[in-house]
Amino acid sequence: MLAACGSNTGRGGDGSGPGISQWYHQYGEPGVERAVRRYADAYKKAHVTVQWRPGDYDRQTAAALLTDSGPDVFEVNGPTLDQIRGGQVVDLTAEVEPVKDDFHQAVLAPKIWQDRIWGIPQTIDTQLLYYRKSLLKDAGVEPPRTLDALVDAARKLTTKKTKGLFLGNDGGAGVLGGTPLFAAGLSLVTEDGKVGFDDPAAARTLGKIRRLYADTSLLLGAPTDWSGPAAFLQELTAMQWSGLWALPQIQQTFGDDFGVLPFPADGPHGAPAVPVGAYASAVSAHSARKAEAKAFASWLWIERTDLQQDFALSYGFHIPARTSLAKKAARLRTGAAADAVRYATDHGHAEPLRWTTASRTAYQDALSHIIKDGASPESEMRTVVRKVDAELARVRKR
Repeated sequence: MLAACGSNTGRGGDGSGPGISQWYHQYGEPGVERAVRRYADAYKKAHVTVQWRPGDYDRQTAAALLTDSGPDVFEVNGPTLDQIRGGQVVDLTAEVEPVKDDFHQAVLAPKIWQDRIWGIPQTIDTQLLYYRKSLLKDAGVEPPRTLDALVDAARKLTTKKTKGLFLGNDGGAGVLGGTPLFAAGLSLVTEDGKVGFDDPAAARTLGKIRRLYADTSLLLGAPTDWSGPAAFLQELTAMQWSGLWALPQIQQTFGDDFGVLPFPADGPHGAPAVPVGAYASAVSAHSARKAEAKAFASWLWIERTDLQQDFALSYGFHIPARTSLAKKAARLRTGAAADAVRYATDHGHAEPLRWTTASRTAYQDALSHIIKDGASPESEMRTVVRKVDAELARVRKR
């Protein structure tokens, strides 16, 4: 598999230094591949070979990190706790420490283990609630600031032609993740490594998501799923949960007739919630050129702030991982974009490092049963708490 994928390479970097291989997953936005090859060409201290890798990138990198034939520098949806504990990635604390406070702290936190930094956040992706101002005004509905208000608004905005809310074709089970729990003032994993949602508030909040489904206020069977804005643009829904990347297209269609909100707070201890995440640049511990690879990663993702802004905002629409760059970006200073940056800064949360695939699967299965099947939120959450507690215990023992 590695040999076959390795044929998809591009030679970069015309410096006189050693050769370094760099991997990226296949981005959907036009121009990204040309851009990252241009960045590699601009580095003069080494020859940088960029590999643009389609397919199951996470599986490819996981396999490659166990060998000596993998990348030197690579982007990763992590690194995961297993990769860090298994000694598969290199400590980048020294490179990040001088500017550590300038990174969005919510996206940096999952890159830290035992006070060491194992990846450099590249750019931030986030999700938001989009709403049509005119449709809400015509229905006498205020932009919802609480989950109860969202349930009421979705019901009032539902007509024969338009549904009140779109959370994805599965009713939100796939995209929402832990966001409703954060909105209830809970977490996925506590700072001391325990289950963060062993609380009656979790079932109450998830029961309200089920109410949206039961009220038939949710759009189902849309032409594209939540990640694309087609349902919102075609006025099939008055409100939609989607990514920041959809904002330019929505703005081009509706001008100022839309707004964005975080996921609404729920309960007396709740707060607005915005999911954030970031691919990181990491260095393989199997690299024969670890020092050179760290120097290149630092040059690209620490020193070259101009390239970091270009990567975030010239090919799609993302937030730079450095807060100082987000504040400087002209496209993020006004309107809904500025609101999105503020929400992500004030209310952003990321999946913690201890939130493993096993825990995520158990929770999402329960969320689907609650939303689509009408299963008891209390019963489902008791089961999830037991499963996640066992998984966290396993993680602690390793």
